[in-house]
Amino acid sequence: MSRLSIFPEGAKQTDSDAAVPLLVSDDPAVIQGELARRGIGFERWPATQRLADGADQSDILLAYQADVRRIQTEGGYATVDAIRMTPEHPDRASLRQTFLSEHTHAEDEVRFFVEGRGLFSLHIGDEVLVTLCEQGDLIRVPAGTRHWFDMGNSPAFCALRFFNNSEGWVAQFSGDPIAERFPTLQACSRAQCR
Repeated sequence: MSRLSIFPEGAKQTDSDAAVPLLVSDDPAVIQGELARRGIGFERWPATQRLADGADQSDILLAYQADVRRIQTEGGYATVDAIRMTPEHPDRASLRQTFLSEHTHAEDEVRFFVEGRGLFSLHIGDEVLVTLCEQGDLIRVPAGTRHWFDMGNSPAFCALRFFNNSEGWVAQFSGDPIAERFPTLQACSRAQCR
């Protein structure tokens, strides 16, 4: 189930003491409204295509071609790809560490989860919006928004990624260790985002 937990920027969290969120909601309408108030797009739509275990990028894009075409047209996204992470992926640990560092992009970050789940944490003003995205969630993070992403120690997700450029994922890292103070995907799974 998708979930939004909003924390004050200065929240402290340790292994034994979870930070207390200002708001927690599993209601898609509340999640959409709270994110929209802060300029973040969020939609829920059916991810009804079953993907074979060995589905590659072309299989995934073909399965969702109508949705891909619609999102590309609406947002003017020139490039789309699919990322599929499994617990066996050889680069899972290094990719997780890269995504866990606070960063921005010169373009929007748009993801549609066709399988599994991931945790987007958005650092906006004096708040951190910890957003658990699951199968069927589309999130649009505007260019320049400070954020990080956690796929967990044993990642199990597939997401369509939309880009305005042909280079794909390009990040500018802030160097701020803020991500270390907020819940990870595992912590949210243990209900520490409540």
